[in-house]
Amino acid sequence: MPTAHPINSLGFAKPPSETRVVVAMSGGVDSSVVAAQLAEEGYDVVGVTLQLYDHGAALAKKGACCAGQDIHDARRVAEAMGFPHYVLDYENIFKDAVIDEFADSYLAGATPVPCIRCNERVKFKDLLATARDLEADCMATGHYIQRKVGAGPELHCAADANRDQSYFLFSTTPEQLDFLRFPLGHLPSKDATRKLAAKYGLAVADKPDSQDICFVPNGNYASVIEKLRPGAAEPGEIVDVEGNVLGEHRGVIHYTIGQRRGLGIGGLADPLYVVRLDVDKRQVVVGPKDLLATRTIPVREINWLGDGAFTDQAEREISVKVRSTRPPAPAILRPISETEAEVELLTAEEGVSPGQACVFYETGGSRILGGGWIWKGR
Repeated sequence: MPTAHPINSLGFAKPPSETRVVVAMSGGVDSSVVAAQLAEEGYDVVGVTLQLYDHGAALAKKGACCAGQDIHDARRVAEAMGFPHYVLDYENIFKDAVIDEFADSYLAGATPVPCIRCNERVKFKDLLATARDLEADCMATGHYIQRKVGAGPELHCAADANRDQSYFLFSTTPEQLDFLRFPLGHLPSKDATRKLAAKYGLAVADKPDSQDICFVPNGNYASVIEKLRPGAAEPGEIVDVEGNVLGEHRGVIHYTIGQRRGLGIGGLADPLYVVRLDVDKRQVVVGPKDLLATRTIPVREINWLGDGAFTDQAEREISVKVRSTRPPAPAILRPISETEAEVELLTAEEGVSPGQACVFYETGGSRILGGGWIWKGR
């Protein structure tokens, strides 16, 4: 009777050579290292790069992923390591699923996070389906996050807290997580990744990290929205919370909750912050800093990754992130339905904005329990 093959590094009881893995390659150093490492280990690697927009178009920018030079860089890595590489045109899908919602959310006074929607609606949906069509056993990416196996596959923060991308991956479903692999999540630092790139002789070893949102030049969101939705930047009034007019703005899309600088209403005794955006009245509402403090957050479109059903408990003590740059903070999670909840922060946070994600973490641990979208103001 033949003996079972030992479990390989991707979790399958067969040799790497019989394990097909599709690697999502953006052209950057992270996904290139994943592909090179798996190829060196003997896996049947297939590299796939998505062209998400035309690099020569007005929305594109130098140094972004998924266009132009990055596609060339991904192809060079595949050639050097000896595995097939395909480029798929996802421009229309990306525009419909990510860019259009980004513009419409800003016009509605929200502050969207398009990188989450890209993972959710493009990379982990359509690309994952393509990987299955290619008869892959799994799909690997260069994200800094860890997949661990408990009662089933679990999502955990990266070993390097400075590189952790859990905030952007909370909407990964259990079914997707079963198929995904994240080979970089255990590494102690980005420097360790670059050392691996040098070890494999990759030309991208010293390539700078992409910054900001891939289709937003120089972080100027308003300019992109004006191109996508001409006439969107209509001027209006800057008012205080009592409705007194303090000045005029150049379009609600130029402002975000919590903003202080650039309001053009100097000369007042106390500093004022943007506390609300009233799209219907085309008003930017400003007030003192204490009005930014939020304790109760309504959340919807919840993706639950914890044990049991989301509604099994009336409330849970967890930790949450309401923006990517802040550490998880203690909170109480109260389910309303399978997809809606109220989150009570034990300590008030400033600048909580509709359109941002609220991501759930186990208190005192590394596991991501899911999350949802903040859907209205205070």
